[in-house]
Amino acid sequence: MKEIFKKYKIIIFRTAGAVMLVVGFALYFWISPKEVATQNEIAAANVARMEASVRGSSSSTNQRQEPSSSKFVEELKNAQKKQIQYMTILSMVFGAVFLGYSFISKPKSDSEI
Repeated sequence: MKEIFKKYKIIIFRTAGAVMLVVGFALYFWISPKEVATQNEIAAANVARMEASVRGSSSSTNQRQEPSSSKFVEELKNAQKKQIQYMTILSMVFGAVFLGYSFISKPKSDSEI
């Protein structure tokens, strides 16, 4: 096993680096927030606004809306989002390090020549 690793060390490091970079960028673009609302979201917001106007504004002002999720759930979601961001950053950094290390050539000693 040790001989196989020594023989294919450069290929292993380049493959691992490339895979980690691809995973890092894929995660980054997957979890990045959407800048633009889709047409379906705009249509859903318009429908909700029309339904609220049909129901009347007097009933909605008298009732106090409860938060949809507790503070604990919000903190959990924020913690998970930060963990994914850190994992993405670490994946990209390790991928770049593996790729960089695979391209560094070590000087040959007299015994190897």
